[in-house]
Amino acid sequence: MGIRIGVCGAGAFAACFIPLFRAHPLVEEVSIAEVDPGRREEQARRFGIEKAYDSLDTLCESDVDAVALFTQRWLHGPQAVQALRAGKHVYSAVPTAATMEELRTLVETVQETGLMYMLGETSYYYPSNVYCRERFRKGDFGRFVYGEGEYYHDMSHGFYEAYQGSNGADWKRYAGFPPMLYPTHSVSMVLAVTGARMTRVSCLGYVDDHEDGVFQKDVSAWQNVFSNESALFRSSDGGMCRINEFRRVGSTGRSVRVSILGTEGSYEEQANAQVWVTRQKEVVDLTDLLTCRTLKPEAAAHGAQSEFYTSMARVHRPERLPEAFRGLPNGHYGSHQFLADDFVRACVTGHLPPNHIWAAARYCAPGIVAHASAEQEGALLDVPDFGGPPAGVRFLEE
Repeated sequence: MGIRIGVCGAGAFAACFIPLFRAHPLVEEVSIAEVDPGRREEQARRFGIEKAYDSLDTLCESDVDAVALFTQRWLHGPQAVQALRAGKHVYSAVPTAATMEELRTLVETVQETGLMYMLGETSYYYPSNVYCRERFRKGDFGRFVYGEGEYYHDMSHGFYEAYQGSNGADWKRYAGFPPMLYPTHSVSMVLAVTGARMTRVSCLGYVDDHEDGVFQKDVSAWQNVFSNESALFRSSDGGMCRINEFRRVGSTGRSVRVSILGTEGSYEEQANAQVWVTRQKEVVDLTDLLTCRTLKPEAAAHGAQSEFYTSMARVHRPERLPEAFRGLPNGHYGSHQFLADDFVRACVTGHLPPNHIWAAARYCAPGIVAHASAEQEGALLDVPDFGGPPAGVRFLEE
């Protein structure tokens, strides 16, 4: 028995997942919801979709079993709650929520409804994350000491066009979204390996002075002046983490990066180097194992956007995916196909996917508190604990 999925928000990112949902053997039907009539008609025609709705409201009134949210980042929390209360499972693009109140309400709603919620965090299936997770579970790192997670995405690398396309003349009001409210790419690069959570944070912000004016207090909908934020965390396993979220940075190479240092072994990553090192001074070059195939070579010139068009690396395990996915679109270092498969199987089986609601809260809450710390010039603040899955719950195998 399959499920019916309604994709809410029919932009470029949703277009990467619609073919995957449609091809999955456990999906009976895919519909879309889009407020822009032109985009709605274009995408319905492009993918041969029969049912197209004009809003999340009408989608929630339909017979779909699940809603996949590909809307603007500050809408995800309330929209996920709306869909859950309408009896729908939810897949959400990142971030999970934009405020602590939204996040707490979402966790409570998932618990109350018993429905499936999954965060579409691409970093979970990045080659470096897959590799480090396997070695960490084997004990090869020893005790966790320190981790670095970074998301470097300059405004000029596709953000202007994205905000303008979705918000029209009012785009600057929303382009000033605080970087630390979009923390899950970087935070999950560490926590998805260690399984710990962040407990305390001190964060500093970089006051922006760019001529585009998007990070100005009287322009930003969040009264945000920071284009870059850097946070130092204590983690629940006794370690330390430095998380960077930068939107104004002259940097090339990978936009999402991780390094994890343990007492026995470490994984270190830079723009063009990925190595495993040990206390015995062993050094292993992982470039061949972790390098992804580029799907669109011409995209390599577009900085962070080039990662949008990358497929799997040797460390990935495509054999666990549906045969129907072969030859279909992928992206973000091969993560799209794994995420789509996780969500569909989770809805059908009732088994929790890796990026379940409690993991999503662990990835999101640290950034919300970090931004509050930056607004207080580095005040040391506690990160709330949203707990974990109930005892006895079953998980999808990886």
